[in-house]
Amino acid sequence: MVTNVVETIREGLNRGTVIPYLGPGVLKLAGTSAVPEAPEILVDRLTAKASVPHKIRKNLTAAAQFIENFKHRKTVAAAMTEAFRSPMPPTALHHYLASVPALKLIVHAWYDDLPQKALAGSAGWSMVQGVSQAEHHGSWYHFFNADGTPGTADTAAASAPLLYQPIGSIAPTSNFLVSDSDFVEVLTEIDIQTPIPEAVQDIRKGRSFVFLGCRFNTQLERIFAWEIMKRSSDKHWAVLPETLTRNEERFLEIYNVERIVMPLAEFAAQLTGIDERPYEPALAKAS
Repeated sequence: MVTNVVETIREGLNRGTVIPYLGPGVLKLAGTSAVPEAPEILVDRLTAKASVPHKIRKNLTAAAQFIENFKHRKTVAAAMTEAFRSPMPPTALHHYLASVPALKLIVHAWYDDLPQKALAGSAGWSMVQGVSQAEHHGSWYHFFNADGTPGTADTAAASAPLLYQPIGSIAPTSNFLVSDSDFVEVLTEIDIQTPIPEAVQDIRKGRSFVFLGCRFNTQLERIFAWEIMKRSSDKHWAVLPETLTRNEERFLEIYNVERIVMPLAEFAAQLTGIDERPYEPALAKAS
C-alpha cells in the first residue's frame, strides 16, 4: 500500500538512511509559484527578452547557450537571477525536511532558494553548489556556510544536513549551470565523479534516495540523478503520478527506483501531516 511506503520513507528520513532529492516540481506545492517551476517555464522567461532561433526556443540549455554566445554570459546570469529573485516562502515539505535531526544530506536540483530559507535559523548545516566553468574556471563547486559566507570541505563534511545544489542556486551568490557548455564541462568528468564533492560521495554510501518533484525525461536529468546516487543503496523511490516516457520507465527499472503513483501534494501531506492542497468544496448533488 502507498501509505506503508510513505511511512517507510518517513522512518528512513528519521533514521538518516534516506536522502531527499528535490526537483523543480516541488515548487508546485506552493500553488501559484513566483519562480519558474519547470524547465519549460524557465526557458520562456529567458527567451522573452532575448531573440533566440525558433528551433531552440523551447530547449533550455540550447537557448541559454545561444544567449551566452551572442549576448555574453552576464546576460544569462542576469536573466537567471531575475527569474529566481523572489520573496517566495518555503513549503511545508521544505520546513519538514529542515526539521529532521538525523537528515545528513538534501539534494536540490533546481535554482530556487527555498531549502536555504527553510534551514535558516537552524544550526549545523551548510551548502555546496555546482558552479559554471565559464565564471569559475577550474572550480566544480563552491562551499558556503549557513550565513552565506564562503565555507570549506571540512565544514561540509561535518554538516548536518549538507544542502547539495548540483546545478547551482540563486543564493547566496547566484551560481547557475544552465547552458550547453556548462553541462558539457560537467559531463566530461561526472563519470569519474570529479564534479561531485567528496562529502556528498561519503554521505550517500549505503543510503536510499527519494525523488520528489523530479522527472527523468531528458538524458541530462537521468545522468545527474544516477551519478549523484551512484554507490548508494540499491533501493530508491520516486513520486511520479504522471504518465512516464519509455526512457523514464527504463531508468526506474535499471536503478531499482520504486515508483509512487501519487500526486506530490498528497504525498507531502501524508509525510508532513500538513495538507497545503487548496480547498475544493464538493459539488452539490443534483436534486
